[in-house]
Amino acid sequence: MSSSLLHADTVTDLMRDVTAAAAAGAARLAGARQPHEPASHDEIDRALSRIDLDTPLHDFGAAVDELDRTWLRHAVWFHHPRTLAHLNCPVAVPAVAAETLAATVNVSMDTWDQSKAATVMERSLLTWTARRIGFPAAADGMFTPGGTTSNLQALMLARDECLERSARTPHAAPRPVRAASLRILASAESHFSVSTAARILGLDDDCVVPVPVDAAGALSVPTLRRVLADLATQSLTPMAVVATAGTTDRGAIDPLEDVAQVCAQHGVWFHVDAAYGGALLVSPTRRDRLAGIDRADSVTVDFHKAWFQPIGCSAVIVRDGHTLRHCAHHAAYLNPADTPEPNQVDRSLQTTRRFEALKLWVTLRTMGPDAIGAMFDAVIDLAARVAHELRSDPRFELVCDPSLSTVLFRWTPPDAGNDDAAGAPLAAHASSTAHASFTTGNGPDAVDETADRWVRPIRRAVWDTGRATVAETEVAGRPCLKFTLLNPQTTLDDVREVLDLIHETALSLTAHDRTGKARA
Repeated sequence: MSSSLLHADTVTDLMRDVTAAAAAGAARLAGARQPHEPASHDEIDRALSRIDLDTPLHDFGAAVDELDRTWLRHAVWFHHPRTLAHLNCPVAVPAVAAETLAATVNVSMDTWDQSKAATVMERSLLTWTARRIGFPAAADGMFTPGGTTSNLQALMLARDECLERSARTPHAAPRPVRAASLRILASAESHFSVSTAARILGLDDDCVVPVPVDAAGALSVPTLRRVLADLATQSLTPMAVVATAGTTDRGAIDPLEDVAQVCAQHGVWFHVDAAYGGALLVSPTRRDRLAGIDRADSVTVDFHKAWFQPIGCSAVIVRDGHTLRHCAHHAAYLNPADTPEPNQVDRSLQTTRRFEALKLWVTLRTMGPDAIGAMFDAVIDLAARVAHELRSDPRFELVCDPSLSTVLFRWTPPDAGNDDAAGAPLAAHASSTAHASFTTGNGPDAVDETADRWVRPIRRAVWDTGRATVAETEVAGRPCLKFTLLNPQTTLDDVREVLDLIHETALSLTAHDRTGKARA
């Protein structure tokens, strides 16, 4: 590489080298037979500790080769069809090209004089997203690095709107006193970023009031009404209700229309965290599942989840753009208040900010929104088919019906006397449940306890093989395994392979456990 900085005379050669190196690394991962290469934390730590960052290699090719050995070969390839853990998606090709171009130009989105057309493109995308939600023309928003920041910004606006309103009441108490009475209501299965936002905003430790969920994992509206009534009797002020459109574990969508009605009756800010389920906005078949989202005051959408965009690309969209004034601070050296052009920093919690909107823009202009929505529909359909398989497979217990593209289940430990039958392939189990008696211990509680005990060891052992990635979580106080299906190219056969791997791994672990106990 002839220069370390881009220059007009060398940009072509430099970009050719960079693109070739990136393509070679991605091609190596794409050609891998499994999602990642197993390695322990100690192994990776030892390899990286030998690198002296004060002693450069002075050669780009050598640095890339070192990178391949130290990072790429251990990276999890989210495009692999057996990568079934975490809400990380494979990315659309147009978005990758746009990401490279954005990094090359290195535009900052804080002020008009730095970004110009990029500002108009970003604002156009925010307006487009607001229209998809069903917001009025006065809507606005901001791109953020992720759902946590989007939720933080939305709740900051809710707080300041609430405090501004209460300040106008006769004999209003000082702001800190009024802030101490604020409460955020969110379902018990809402994202932890709601609590994180409350802490960052300086609210009380008990500010977030969890509202119980129904059997499907959705916020209980009758309970929400009771909680709001209880707050009134305690002279506490509900500053916001957070509904979730796609909980992290079950993918549950809260009853948005009903929650909106309750918020309207109580004059409470209504925020919808649609980080996961927001891609239903472009679904050709399931848009109606977000009915009521148009009544929200603010909405979080993560484009780097089910919109197949590279990390990080999220947005917070607000019904009334005037509420974004709570984010504004005018600095003479950056964005004077009398600047005629739009400065996006006036609406943002960030100052320097990447042109994240470019990748979504190029994806939409290349593929169109229907294609993105169809890909999300495909993984939702796959989740339903996987759930159907699990219902008829005695090796596993389906925890709940999937709502979006996550599937929760447990391995069912077989009776010790039927290990041979328990080891039969999935196809045999799927056709009949008469191969073995899947019981253990002295009753249902013993079965549950044994199944729970093996969730984490199974997940870790499967992960350590490198042949698949599976997640774990806890629902209703019990651990379970979790598939997060976000790859439209993953097939039912791919998932069957992972289920077989889970079963084989579990049998090996339990056999080793029995042997160890016998020796003891």
